[in-house]
Amino acid sequence: MRRRPGIGGLQTAAAARDQYRQLGENVAKLRTDMMKEQLSTFRSQLEDFARKHKKDISKNPAFRSQFHEMCAKVGVDPLASNKGFWAELLGIGDFYYEIGVQIVDICLSTRPHNGGLISLQELCTLLRQRRKSDREAVSEDDCLRAISKLKILGSGFEVITVGKKKLVRSVPTELNKDHNEILELAQAQGYVTVEEVERQLSWTSGRAVDALDTLLDEGLAMIDDGHRDGRRRYWFPCVSPISSLLGTDA
Repeated sequence: MRRRPGIGGLQTAAAARDQYRQLGENVAKLRTDMMKEQLSTFRSQLEDFARKHKKDISKNPAFRSQFHEMCAKVGVDPLASNKGFWAELLGIGDFYYEIGVQIVDICLSTRPHNGGLISLQELCTLLRQRRKSDREAVSEDDCLRAISKLKILGSGFEVITVGKKKLVRSVPTELNKDHNEILELAQAQGYVTVEEVERQLSWTSGRAVDALDTLLDEGLAMIDDGHRDGRRRYWFPCVSPISSLLGTDA
């Protein structure tokens, strides 16, 4: 018959478990302290780097993007506040705040034309034209970072991807799968016809017309009639520059 462990044995086993637990906690604390020390060192080095390369960060968009990537790796967000070390040293918070205000203004002024959906590329082009007298160049990465901060406005500002294009949405419009497929199809010419949607997407006429009418009602499409072939074009300013809408009679 197997003997059960006595009180002494149970106490010894419990003491051993406590020792192992204590050892584990000490090792975990040591690792945590080492990580905190390393992060503190990295952040200090990052601040030194920022002081040394302040001019490049402010004027060179590619350099600025790489700087943001370095910050992210050590848990630093220079855009988290307009106050503090980063704002005082680089003025980064003010830079993106200014861009954000200009992006909102551009989105509002072009909304009657595009329904609140504009390609990121066109937005950046319009932003650069507006800022051409400013010293700092602006990249698409800068626009994306500024837009990410606009989400706190709760007014629908966000970046969506349709096909190969990034689109900036400034109205709380919900696009379903059908709408996205039409927008992706329109990227080839800037417009679609009902017949093209039926043929390319293998849809029924009713499905195509319903989706196009919804996009038209939302202000995302423009009707173009009067062509020799008698087919109505649905132009989408968000995937086609305004110049493409003029003087076309194919």
